Amino acid sequence: MVKTQTILSRRNVSIQKHMNLNALEDFLLVATHGGLGKASRASGRSKATLSRRIADLEEALGARLLERASNRLVLTEAGQLLFTRAEDPMREVEEAVIATREGLATPRGRLRIAAPLLFAQLAFGKLGAKFLAAYPGVQLDVVAQDRAVDLIEEHFDVAVRVNPREDSTLVGRCFATDRLVIAAAPSVKVPRAGKAGKPVQVPAVVLSSYPSGPWSVDGRRLVIDPQPVMRASSLFIVRDAALAGVGVALLPQSMVRPRLESGELVQWGTLGKPVELWVLHTSRRLPSPKVRAFVDFMSAEFADGRLELPG
Repeated sequence: MVKTQTILSRRNVSIQKHMNLNALEDFLLVATHGGLGKASRASGRSKATLSRRIADLEEALGARLLERASNRLVLTEAGQLLFTRAEDPMREVEEAVIATREGLATPRGRLRIAAPLLFAQLAFGKLGAKFLAAYPGVQLDVVAQDRAVDLIEEHFDVAVRVNPREDSTLVGRCFATDRLVIAAAPSVKVPRAGKAGKPVQVPAVVLSSYPSGPWSVDGRRLVIDPQPVMRASSLFIVRDAALAGVGVALLPQSMVRPRLESGELVQWGTLGKPVELWVLHTSRRLPSPKVRAFVDFMSAEFADGRLELPG
């Protein structure tokens, strides 16, 4: 086993010794543009130079990276693996070189963010505008979806997540908290608590994905058994139906606070523990200046830890 590891270690040292980073950069350039001609026009380097460097890289790695198909180049399995693993690190190296050359770590480049749908729709327009005003060298790419993306495999720089599960590959900060509130229009009367904590049936508006089950109001004796009379795929629809008196609903407090303050909705209570919102990034590498700037920005924007969203 020790002998095998020694051989592999020598092989890795040999690859590192002979592999040229310029060749790797040119390979990524050609792979991105799908051919020598487009890569040449984009970089100003000759096709002969690009071809020679890729050949040198293939020789150093002992693997074919590109195959010619018709009038274009296609990545081999080894080439696809190298492209997937090397694209982000090379981009970070390029940013680090630029920052070092300029003598400062100015946030710059594309910042790809994954955020929950509701938070992105309600908050990210203004947040994005304010962040770009502070860091004009950054370009934002915001993807709104509730699925927990894989930051590394899907090439995201940061993700905003609600109550994230523990993950040793991610680090970050909790920047705000929210609560789930049970609310309804004034026309929907709060029922009396059932005997011995027995659930009380109430007409309800719920998300299409909401699992059935009782709502225990603030841990008190009042337990609501929501009877869905309307299901919807959007919290905006749930909120508007609740405002119209269709039934009781479970909604983020940050989304309906103005409606509660105006009396358009009545809060019956809260459900469960506070909801935490985190901004996360990968722990595999030191965060780039743009990632550090965004994490600090989100923490500063919600300095009191209270989530406020336009209702």
